[in-house]
Amino acid sequence: MALGRYGCTISLYTYLHNGSDILHRLVKKFTNSCFLAICLSCGASAFAETLNVAVASNFVAAMQRIQQAFEDNSEHDIRLIRGSSGKHYAQISNGAPFDIFLSADQQRPRRLVDEGIAEESDLATYAQGQLALWSRRNDLHLGREYLLNTDNYDVIAIANPRLAPYGQAATEVFRHLGLEPVVSHRLVMGENIAQAFQFVFSGNADLGLVAYSQAMSTNLRGKGSVWLVPSELHQPIKQDMVILRDSTAAEEFAAFMESDTVRDILLTSGYLLPEGAP
Repeated sequence: MALGRYGCTISLYTYLHNGSDILHRLVKKFTNSCFLAICLSCGASAFAETLNVAVASNFVAAMQRIQQAFEDNSEHDIRLIRGSSGKHYAQISNGAPFDIFLSADQQRPRRLVDEGIAEESDLATYAQGQLALWSRRNDLHLGREYLLNTDNYDVIAIANPRLAPYGQAATEVFRHLGLEPVVSHRLVMGENIAQAFQFVFSGNADLGLVAYSQAMSTNLRGKGSVWLVPSELHQPIKQDMVILRDSTAAEEFAAFMESDTVRDILLTSGYLLPEGAP
């Protein structure tokens, strides 16, 4: 009986001891699994980046659509910084922490490469802009003849040609048509193309030589009068982008800019595709 009792006691002790050991291993395994899941979750978050993208004023509306499409298909986010190409260039040259620069011209991104701030391999043309003559009035028949007859307007808005490529294109149109000396006292200049457009939209200017994309924006389409300026009246407005800080997010964004999604956004926003684009 005693041996039996001791045998039962020993067996019970062994069962409890082994059971405790099994329970310990199960708890340890569960804890390790939870820790691994947390690490993987944190790791995914750690790799998500926010890109600081400096964008030319003319391209803001299209870029907002691109931003939405990119973020819908990526773990990365975009923070837009809008302004004139000249102002962005000056800020980047002085150390502004931008990751990508979408300019309204080719010259400023090229300078950044020449100055060693960016790499040649990170430079690409993403769009070709178009210039338009625009008025907030709906009843005008705008065109070359309308622009040549300066009795039709008192004030015409353009972007500052020293800062904005669309302003430079506007001065080329005046020169080509022989209007430079005639319109010089009628000009009002915006720091960027957005400000030039605002002069016309607010009624402070009768006409404006602005980006065609502005007249094509969703909230203005069908409003006002517009003339798409023939491309032979000014140099092509080729718009380049350049990566300033290499990262996985920046490379992903650069690849996205060549996608069919962006192609459709460009064409419906008043831009031409870069030369050689499918």
